[in-house]
Formats: sequence, structure tokens, C-alpha cells
Amino acid sequence: MSVEEMSQARFESVLDEIASLLRTEAQAKPFIEAKQFENRVREATQSIIGPGVIDFSPHAQAFPDIAVGKFGIEVKFTTNDTWRSVANSVLETNRIEEVSKVYVMFGKMGGTPDVRWGEYEKCVMHVRTSHVPRFEVQIDATRSLFEIMGISYDQFR
Repeated sequence: MSVEEMSQARFESVLDEIASLLRTEAQAKPFIEAKQFENRVREATQSIIGPGVIDFSPHAQAFPDIAVGKFGIEVKFTTNDTWRSVANSVLETNRIEEVSKVYVMFGKMGGTPDVRWGEYEKCVMHVRTSHVPRFEVQIDATRSLFEIMGISYDQFR
């Protein structure tokens, strides 16, 4: 099956495999830094999907971090014991247009190391402003910002 023909259910099973593999690795030896974790997510994705699909030298500000056809993975990492992180700019000026469905792959190395994934739209729970407005994501959010506003992520963007 080509990446273009991959169903959402199949892609989510790929995410399950990646999270399971990286969770086992993190519990044996926690990842130390975000770039190391992101590269490992790329390697794991390629090992499951096949060679030639994953860009190992993307634009530094690309959103999401990893594009797999119409699906994307935004990688988040923390050494803290939390599932919450600042994410991309609300403006999405560096959005990869081919990607229509984005997921978060989150590596939490504080406390008991763990790796989980979630649908980006369901994980966005807040907007934080620094020099630009940025989304804040949380893997175990009870309600997303978009649910609270009563619109979908695609309508918002």
C-alpha cells in the first residue's frame, strides 16, 4: 500500500507501533533531548512504513515535523513529568499543505518515561502569546480549545 492510499485507521496503527517501540526504549534509557527523540520518531516511522517516505532534513520551522502523505506528526518532547507543551504558531505560516490530518507524538521523560500520541485537534487546549500566538497542546486534555469554541481545527485555520 502506498502512503497516498493509507487509511486513517492504518496510520493510527502505525502511530501505536511507534509509541510502543519508543516507550520501551525510553523506559530502558530515557531520551535526553528533543532532537534525539524527533530523529528517533523519524527512524521508527520509516522502519514501519518503508524507505524513501520520510524527510530526514526538513525545513527547521516546518509544521508538522514529519509528513507522511496526507498525514503528519508533530513531535513534542519534555524532560518534565507533564503531557503539556507549547506547539506551533497559530498562523501556520510554514504548514506543509499536503498534510490534512496532524497528530502529536509526545515523549515525556520526567517521572515514568512514556510516549503517547493524540490527534492534534483534540490536543490543542490553549493559545499562549510570546512574540507570536502559539498553540499549547496536552495529550490528556479533557476538552480541546476547538471543542470549547464550537468549531473544528480546519475551520479555525
